[in-house]
Amino acid sequence: MVPSPAEPVAAQGTSEAESLGPAPVGAAPLPDLGPSDSPEAAAEKVEVEVELAGPAGAEPPQPPEGGWGWLVMLAAMWCNGSVFGVQNACGVLFVSMLKTFGSKDDDQMVFKTAWVSSLSMGMIFFCCPIASVFTDIFGCRKTAVVGAAIGFIGLLSSSFVSSIEPLYLTYGIIFACGCSFAYQPSLVILGHYFKKRLGLVNGIVTAGSSIFTILLPYLLRVLTERVGLFYTLRVLCIFMFVLFLAGFTYRPLIPRVRDKESGIKGGNRSALFQRKKFSPPKKVFNFAIFKVTAYAVWAVGIPLALFGYFVPYVHLVKYVNERFQDEINKEVVLMCIGITSGVGRLLFGRIADYVPGVKKIYLQVLSFAFIGLMSMMIPLCNAFGALIAVCLIMGLFDGCFISIMAPIAFELVGALDVSQAIGFLLGFMSIPMTMGPPIAGLLRDKLGSYNVAFYLAGIPPLIGGAVLCFIPWIHSKKQRKTNKTTGEEKMEKMLENQNSLLSSSSGIFKKESDSVI
Repeated sequence: MVPSPAEPVAAQGTSEAESLGPAPVGAAPLPDLGPSDSPEAAAEKVEVEVELAGPAGAEPPQPPEGGWGWLVMLAAMWCNGSVFGVQNACGVLFVSMLKTFGSKDDDQMVFKTAWVSSLSMGMIFFCCPIASVFTDIFGCRKTAVVGAAIGFIGLLSSSFVSSIEPLYLTYGIIFACGCSFAYQPSLVILGHYFKKRLGLVNGIVTAGSSIFTILLPYLLRVLTERVGLFYTLRVLCIFMFVLFLAGFTYRPLIPRVRDKESGIKGGNRSALFQRKKFSPPKKVFNFAIFKVTAYAVWAVGIPLALFGYFVPYVHLVKYVNERFQDEINKEVVLMCIGITSGVGRLLFGRIADYVPGVKKIYLQVLSFAFIGLMSMMIPLCNAFGALIAVCLIMGLFDGCFISIMAPIAFELVGALDVSQAIGFLLGFMSIPMTMGPPIAGLLRDKLGSYNVAFYLAGIPPLIGGAVLCFIPWIHSKKQRKTNKTTGEEKMEKMLENQNSLLSSSSGIFKKESDSVI
């Protein structure tokens, strides 16, 4: 259940605690959150208050669908932009790293340099399961703020290295881990504020990375040419500092419940904290979500499709440098992907709101089919204009895949388990996204061309998309089984009630007969 503020009670003489219904037997008293309680103090009590806010079986409060949520949406949008905009524009940094650290005697420099960007992207997703646990324990705000601070430190330290190897640690691990802890809460917090508009809001938020992907390649090219790689990384630290400030907007939503008994501020409050102190510990990793077969298949199909996903982002600028040497603005290929990716996120995010339930997965199947085909078509483009067209189509369906990940996760496991469900999935995604670009770089070093690398990069999305096609069937089969079991349980309960009623009626009739006799 996603906590959100309770509606105030206007009726005179009726307390808010009474409006929620009678308290369960044996429950500890509810805390009185007076006007003096700050949002920070209230946030510390969210775990207990959500547990005690109302009787068992009460309807969960609905997200506000706006309000402060719009500011949260903008902060999450900046998060997506600053994290993945830099990652998607890594092709420009990749070329700059080759110039800065490269040597003509090193025939595996492309392979070594590709590890920096791919390790960074992979670590972002690899740390997401851990970040989801921290989000559950400490909340979205604290996790995001600390993550942005770590990312800032990693990026700043990357600007003082003297060779390519230290970047594996500073840029590939420290910076990426910080980005992961800042990024994962941005996915979860949106579900606190939106439900009906969640698809649209996710489209807007994920469009942040598209906007940055459009602008950053030009900015990075100008910076790397004029001030060099190291000062460029220091300029990028500004983006992480703004992300640090944006994390403070992730205000938790909690039920504000008052008890009419004024004595609650005294000794009764101690009973509340005793209950919190001695409550059984929660599971750190919720592996029970893998018992949901549809989610388990999803968690296998998505990583399977992503072995070639990140290859164009890393190697496309280098490929254009080799294939179309006369072109001046070679980073325009990344800009094209960014433009249509933003359109795709907004368009398909809105479409997903009208696609019922788990059938949203077919949108991802469609996106993987086009991403795979476009990757294979890159080496076939003999004209630069044809390559631009391929990148535009690839970006459109890239946006489709990304924008509906969170809505699908909500459909498969529900709001209660969505944080770790997304975290585990992103963790699994880290392996193929880390391995793909270096393998492509190795093929380039060995074969002297990127053609085979792009052909092979298009195969995994087609295979992964085929696996995802089974999810709606698996989910509907499970739903039918659950509905059948629920119906049988209701029927048994109804028969038990009827038998109990007949037994009591028979007893009454017997007593009346005995009294007459």
